[in-house]
Amino acid sequence: MTAAELVSAYLSALERADAEAVLELFAPGAMVHSPLYGPRPATEFYPELFADTSRASLTLLGVAEGQTQQGAALISFWFHFDWRLPSGAAAPFDVVDLAELAEDGRIATLRIVYDTVDVRPAFERETGSSWRATTDS
Repeated sequence: MTAAELVSAYLSALERADAEAVLELFAPGAMVHSPLYGPRPATEFYPELFADTSRASLTLLGVAEGQTQQGAALISFWFHFDWRLPSGAAAPFDVVDLAELAEDGRIATLRIVYDTVDVRPAFERETGSSWRATTDS
């Protein structure tokens, strides 16, 4: 599967809230790192995300290919996520997903990167909480 095909399949399944189709794109044991949900196995992340979504509309803005410092294939894709929470409240954002691929071409690790300043308050009102990274100084 090419990078463009992987991204297209992923965004299509994400927009349809099709957990089975999304998870087929992930390697066994794959992890997702989300600013709102924290680090989670993909098998836990997507059902939770879809439970917190009444509707989503996605618009692809760009795709880039490269590799990690360790030589693994890396796909970056930038898109607009018009996210609607369970109540229908709007929580849209622009996002870059970084997909590190396993040797079989499926996603081993997905890092989701976006500014949560506008989304987090609406998400926390709907769900009661969100994950926040902490650092020890």
